[in-house]
Amino acid sequence: MPPFVLVDGSYFLFRAFHALPPLTTSTGLHTNAIRGAISAIQKLMRRTQPTHMAVIFDTPEPTFRHVLSPIYKGDRPSMPEDLSEQIPYLHALIRALGIPLYMLPGAEADDIIGTLAKRAEAAGQQVLISTGDKDMAQLVKPGVLLVNTMSGTVMDEKGVVAKFGVHPNQ
Repeated sequence: MPPFVLVDGSYFLFRAFHALPPLTTSTGLHTNAIRGAISAIQKLMRRTQPTHMAVIFDTPEPTFRHVLSPIYKGDRPSMPEDLSEQIPYLHALIRALGIPLYMLPGAEADDIIGTLAKRAEAAGQQVLISTGDKDMAQLVKPGVLLVNTMSGTVMDEKGVVAKFGVHPNQ
């Protein structure tokens, strides 16, 4: 049975934006993040042939972590306008492809991915999380794997130990 594929849409968005040169339409709309993220999602779909899949994004609202610590991610620069203008179009394309898209104000994409992965695993579903976010390695266990779509590497528990020197639950 194909795995339930959870895509870190925010990671794909930022990665594509910084990896591709600026691309614009004839009206001046920037499209490099849209093109790169959609290409990566389609590549992942071709590889995994999922029957169940979701793309998850952060929202601009503060999270509970910001309440706990006002300096949470305080060193990060603001999102460039030429990136933020692409987000609604990317969301629309993902929905047009028939892929569920999830966002929850006050929660990060990581939180939603972790929740969906735990629920799917509890229901007996194999899970494949597509991200480059190292924090997600703590979710790896039998039945839950990470894939870095950009490099094509899949990480299981042994892969987490080999890369980080600790077990996922550590």
